[in-house]
Amino acid sequence: MSRIGKNPVAIPEGVSLEIKDNLITVKGKLGELTQEYSAVSIKIEDSVVYLERPSENKEHKAKHGLYRALISNMIEGVTSGWVKELELVGVGYRASNQGQKLDLALGFSHNIVLNIAPEVKVETVSEKGKNPIIKLTSHDKQLVGQVAAKIRGFRSPEPYKGKGIRFVGEIIRRKAGKSA
Repeated sequence: MSRIGKNPVAIPEGVSLEIKDNLITVKGKLGELTQEYSAVSIKIEDSVVYLERPSENKEHKAKHGLYRALISNMIEGVTSGWVKELELVGVGYRASNQGQKLDLALGFSHNIVLNIAPEVKVETVSEKGKNPIIKLTSHDKQLVGQVAAKIRGFRSPEPYKGKGIRFVGEIIRRKAGKSA
């Protein structure tokens, strides 16, 4: 039995969950999310979601925990939202935003201008003496992670000096340079 899949998911106050034709819809104060599902049966009893798989087939076992985690992430997203913070480490690295346009100066010959999806709120924080921080907020966990990974991919952290774009709290394994 899947340890994750057998755990029930509680539906908090103010969140509605509908199931129609292999489509789950979760609505809350921050927005609405939908997800297709297959290979599992979903039951809602007393504001608690239970997932069951029809057999011990490998596909059913794999999707049992997956859909439980996706439903849990959707419920948490529409109630409290998801936040990813990226830190720019390097001399002259800057970030600024105007609405949904993110302008990055990362040491290239030109600035990178990125249009962020409207579901993701972007905010930049630049304090003197500290590294600039990009804060991404949304109700969709997959979308926030995808946007953060795309931004990080422009200048991922390198192991010698540690320069680049990293997640706040991420530890970069450093290498020793050339020995003289």
